[in-house]
Amino acid sequence: MGGLRDVAAPFVAPGPSGVAVRDRLKHLTPEDEKMLRLVGAHLGSLASKDLKARCMDGLDHSADTWAARKRELTASSSSRWAGSITKATHDQWALARRGQAAHVQSLEAGVLMIRRRLALPVGEKGTQHAPGGYRSAREWFSKSLRLHALEDRLATVRADRENGVVHVLRGGKRLAGTRHHLDQAQLTEAAWRTRWEAERWFLSADGESGKRFGNETIRISPEGEVSLKLPTPLADLANAPHGRYALAATVRFAHRGMEWADRVKANRAVAYRIHYDTGRSRWYVTASWQIPPTQTVPIEAALAHGVIGVDTNADHLAAWRLDEFGNPIGRPRRFDYDLSGSTHHRDAQVRHALTRLLNWAKTCGVAAIAVEDLDFTAEKTREKHGGRRRFRQLISGMPTGRLRARLTSMADQTGIAIIAVDPAYTSKWGAQHWQQPLSTPTRKTSRHDAASIAIGRRAQGHPIRRRTAPPRAHQSDVHGHRTVQARPETLGREGPRPRMPGPRTRSVPPDAGRTRATRTSTTVRDARSGQEWVQNSLLLTEEERFTPMAPGANL
Repeated sequence: MGGLRDVAAPFVAPGPSGVAVRDRLKHLTPEDEKMLRLVGAHLGSLASKDLKARCMDGLDHSADTWAARKRELTASSSSRWAGSITKATHDQWALARRGQAAHVQSLEAGVLMIRRRLALPVGEKGTQHAPGGYRSAREWFSKSLRLHALEDRLATVRADRENGVVHVLRGGKRLAGTRHHLDQAQLTEAAWRTRWEAERWFLSADGESGKRFGNETIRISPEGEVSLKLPTPLADLANAPHGRYALAATVRFAHRGMEWADRVKANRAVAYRIHYDTGRSRWYVTASWQIPPTQTVPIEAALAHGVIGVDTNADHLAAWRLDEFGNPIGRPRRFDYDLSGSTHHRDAQVRHALTRLLNWAKTCGVAAIAVEDLDFTAEKTREKHGGRRRFRQLISGMPTGRLRARLTSMADQTGIAIIAVDPAYTSKWGAQHWQQPLSTPTRKTSRHDAASIAIGRRAQGHPIRRRTAPPRAHQSDVHGHRTVQARPETLGREGPRPRMPGPRTRSVPPDAGRTRATRTSTTVRDARSGQEWVQNSLLLTEEERFTPMAPGANL
């Protein structure tokens, strides 16, 4: 069994560098929709040709080839449309290269894992950190065949990467594959064709500072009036001066509308994208612009008022509030979400859960939320987890990267810092040290709740365990206070008692007179005189005190 891996230090996640808001284009006329379809289809065909040319250039791409492609596109559109198309092409090619690198890494991990397991005897048990041999000779044989298939696939992908060859499909490979499974997707051929064409349209324009309203191609005025510059072949269809087409719809951004209006009035750059939702038959426009990165606060300042530890799971967020010393406060909270259904439904569920989490954090007065820096890229392959298909589907469906990015963006406006911590051993050690002590007869602490405490304590720099081991010398505090949070000079329950002036209670003899005065009286009260007679044993003589009484004698 190998040793524990090193745990990385927590850090404050940087804030967002851009903003995107969206609104619906309402009250479009049939002529407006026809014009949008014509412009989108024309520019989409140009974008497909430019992407093909960029892929053919490969690693030989240079500024000269870029300028040549842009000049060729300008004759069929305009200079600004050509610039937007070439920029989108470069971004798509770079994304394909990053995906290709991740694919190579995944294939390499699979090949190494299969080789390791094939070298072990059949039926050998694995350890906690690595699986053992295959369970049967039949499985060993099938995995040997898969090893050859993966090695051949890895060699092909490596050759493509060395030569700068990428495989990109405008519209998406998933939607292209849906064409062969229309019954399972519950789509007709006409509906699929409409969706495919809409995905391949191009109606995006980059902003330009100093120009009117921050964009010369797709222009939206502060009052919400939308107009776009028509490409050269469609310029005769313009209904506004200078070859522009004004839409009948108006735009009003509900989210960050004032910030958008300020940028538009100051002629600062704003990028726009018009897209068509085939499922709802609606047109939308998205405005985006860059913002200066928010200055991250020091981690000590963010943790001054405690932290909320959050454990990310497949269907909920488990959160617990911790004070500045790492002690859990109150009860844990659970924020559920459902990741089934469409993409829009999943995004809405994640946003709703994060909104409730941030509102609770503001109510508690906490300025930091600790989350795990999860990355399941190399952990969800079937070569590592074998036949645990449901577990692989579970970790593949967890919105780890998207959730942290969205949480960072939403928390930027609330002043709450997001602290990313190393996820190593948080669930295991949290359950070991916190699950049982925090469980009561009426409420059981779950493993996820205990993991949230471990995440919060790791963000604060405290060990996950509740108390360090006592010193060996006499099992006492001769080497310092036992608790991790308390400083050596702090006087606690296990520390020495403070020196108090005056006599000690246990050192002062009892006051005999005061004790006798408060003791219950054993005298006889005379009703006529009202006087109290006290019988004192010291008044008796030695003979009277020790002389036995006769039987039947009266006192």
